[in-house]
Amino acid sequence: MRRKQRSAVLEPEWAAARIAVFLGAMVCLATALKTADAQEHAGHAHHPMAPQQGAKIEVQDNAAQDKRSGTFVVRLGPLHLPAKTDHGAMPQAPDLFWSVPLDGWLVSYAPRLVDDRGQALPNHLLHHVGFWNESRSDFLCPNKEEHIFGAGGEMNQWPELPGYGYEVKRGERIRIGTMFHNPTETGYPAAWLEIRVGYKPAVGDAAPTAGSTSAALHSVFPVWLDVQQCGDSSYDLNEGPNLRSAEFVFKQTGILLGLGGHLHDYGRMVEVMSEKRDLMVARLEAQLDPAGHILGMPTVIFLAQGGYKIASGERFRVTAMYQNTSGHALPDGAMGIAVGYFLPDDGSAMAAFARKK
Repeated sequence: MRRKQRSAVLEPEWAAARIAVFLGAMVCLATALKTADAQEHAGHAHHPMAPQQGAKIEVQDNAAQDKRSGTFVVRLGPLHLPAKTDHGAMPQAPDLFWSVPLDGWLVSYAPRLVDDRGQALPNHLLHHVGFWNESRSDFLCPNKEEHIFGAGGEMNQWPELPGYGYEVKRGERIRIGTMFHNPTETGYPAAWLEIRVGYKPAVGDAAPTAGSTSAALHSVFPVWLDVQQCGDSSYDLNEGPNLRSAEFVFKQTGILLGLGGHLHDYGRMVEVMSEKRDLMVARLEAQLDPAGHILGMPTVIFLAQGGYKIASGERFRVTAMYQNTSGHALPDGAMGIAVGYFLPDDGSAMAAFARKK
């Protein structure tokens, strides 16, 4: 099939708003990055001796009538969530695994919490959920699995961005890590986490290869520019000013669609610089309340110039700035991450990040 022209996807003005929502949702995944095993599972790790619940995973495939799209309904549970129990005391579900049943793209995510009758439960019972593709490595940090979805108690909805998707192959295994808590006065004996995952199957006889665009969609890859580089994302926050930086080298040419930022309380900004061009790519200034608690982070979209073009070998520096006015040091109190999506010029080069089974 003929390669789809990139400009046909990037030109519509509405795409900027869709990408901004997508990046905002991706930033929420960064809240699930604290880990005791940063070399492999970049999520909240459960202590090996901590009590666990016997949760299971159920998946229903709701294909559209024309079979050109559909929705997987991924359900995890049942979970007993006692009242007034924080995440440290709550018995958690083990990591669960979903085997992808088709070749194609995952294009949207919509999480919610329900009881065993399907009635909605309070969103904030969820501490976090994250999806990691065990079959692929992060292209900037190959020691880590590829992060593809995350949400917290805000239950961020990841809308479909027409023309783009996260490419999957039949048999790839998605690791699903969760953490729950219940700060309310009400206990919930049978809670379920339900994530509706939109998909589009590959078109034609040929199954897609990683990064291909030949079967209708442009395949994008998550970008994590972390001031801790490829290790544990959290670090100690000293009293007063704090500045931390890391460098990343892109070995592929392509474009960034946009960038969002992630900081904790007392964070002031995340900056991304191109060292080769001595150019500021993005300066993401935090919105804080008077006490220094973080309220929000912006996103920047690069559609006006057809995406931010990246050359092979280009080096980027990401810097996080904090001003800790709490009056004391905060152990593991900081993170500094810029999160985005990368569209490579040569999708076949990304096949190198497939992990051997």
